[in-house]
Amino acid sequence: MLGDFVYSNPTRLYFGENALDGLNQELPKYGRNILLTYGGGSVKKSGLYDEIVKILKANGKNIIELPGVMANPTVEKLYEGCKLARENNIDLILAVGGGSVCDYSKAVSVSTFCDEDPWDKYFLRMEDVSNKIIPVGCVLTMVGTGSEMNGGSVITNHSQKLKIGHVFGDNVFPKFSILNPVYTFTVPQYQMVAGFFDIMCHILEQYLSDQDDNTSDYIAEGLMRSLITSSKIAVKNPKDYEARSNIMWTATWALNTLIAKGKSTDWEVHMIGQAVGAYTNATHGMTLSAVSLAYYRTIMNYGLKKFARFAVNVWGVNPEGKTDSELANEGLKCLENWMREIGVVMNIKELGVTPDMLEGIADATFLLGGGYKKLTREEVINILKESM
Repeated sequence: MLGDFVYSNPTRLYFGENALDGLNQELPKYGRNILLTYGGGSVKKSGLYDEIVKILKANGKNIIELPGVMANPTVEKLYEGCKLARENNIDLILAVGGGSVCDYSKAVSVSTFCDEDPWDKYFLRMEDVSNKIIPVGCVLTMVGTGSEMNGGSVITNHSQKLKIGHVFGDNVFPKFSILNPVYTFTVPQYQMVAGFFDIMCHILEQYLSDQDDNTSDYIAEGLMRSLITSSKIAVKNPKDYEARSNIMWTATWALNTLIAKGKSTDWEVHMIGQAVGAYTNATHGMTLSAVSLAYYRTIMNYGLKKFARFAVNVWGVNPEGKTDSELANEGLKCLENWMREIGVVMNIKELGVTPDMLEGIADATFLLGGGYKKLTREEVINILKESM
């Protein structure tokens, strides 16, 4: 393990088929006014909305609803939520949905009492929170982002063609999250597998960096093996409880900061994928799957030993008589085969990217230095071309 670090995670998790009972334990801790955020009509069709409203009312809560949170929450929607939260003196934001609703709710929580434009302060200048924060709780219906147990929030500004994530400190983490795997059963197949790749990408962004013998990497390898096994089951039977529960738990631990401890992390796939999303409004996990292979082939030789370890320890490739380069390439081929098996998008053209967008997407990509190589703008353009 390299360097010094502090680990803290304040989010209380309620997991399992009776997890929603946890709301009755949490709600008495907060004031009367609850901002209920959710996306489209799926939470109402499933009956979850009615269950939650019943619990809120039984606890004497005043419910202010904020529906219509989109898959890639916009800055305009953020301003709408802040206005509603201020006008109603909100005591708790309860997010019901997937990662986008959780991300969005955290953005509202830090932005409502911000004394300047929160887009400028938090997403352009990346400043810390210096104002009152409204606490957030989550009821998760789709897995992938890990937003239920971290401080991350991603907002899209279409006018500026930017999609930016800010990872806030543990003061912004949800205070509690309800995780019932059954709530994920009705997620459409496309969104389900997009979430699966989002999980894999989160782990890879933290795993494919550094070469030291790091405990965090052993945890990451176990999480990836679990995801691979359970995802193959889930695509064939989305209502397999064991598979979906394993995936839900893996998603949470993939991005609750644990496996990033004692090492550097990359996140360049996310930077390229988010830039693609800013131009196309495509599903987040699919923007990642569409650019990942081209990116990893670009940086592979700079972290060859780790890519070889990935092949052996995650995919079970036999190392006998093979060079690190041969192993690394086999590992990426195994990753590609798995991606095709679960059915994720394999190129950005399918997401609506056209050749005339490539320069702009490259300009919108933040170049980070945590991985094996810091990309140049030209390399980003080449990765995008290879991903077409």
